[in-house]
Amino acid sequence: MINVGMYYDVKPGHENEFESIFSGVAESLRSSGTGIKDAKLYREVGKREYLIYSEWESLDAFKQFMQSRAFGETISRGKEIIEGRPRHKVLASVEGF
Repeated sequence: MINVGMYYDVKPGHENEFESIFSGVAESLRSSGTGIKDAKLYREVGKREYLIYSEWESLDAFKQFMQSRAFGETISRGKEIIEGRPRHKVLASVEGF
């Protein structure tokens, strides 16, 4: 299993839209069998910075998602509401647990 942090800065006034998009994508992923175990959205208090914390069955499952058409479509949609480049970081890799 791996844990991935995906950090996004959202343009002013688009916070609700970002949260709505996350909810839809997360629900779709959970029911699609892509290898995601869970995804949670966190927002820094008083700021427009978000963290999507996700748990995946494997690094390969996460990489496949990052290269998928669905991820590409989500990124295209998000370009209008995101400031700068998102930052993605594999936080932990645990094998055999």
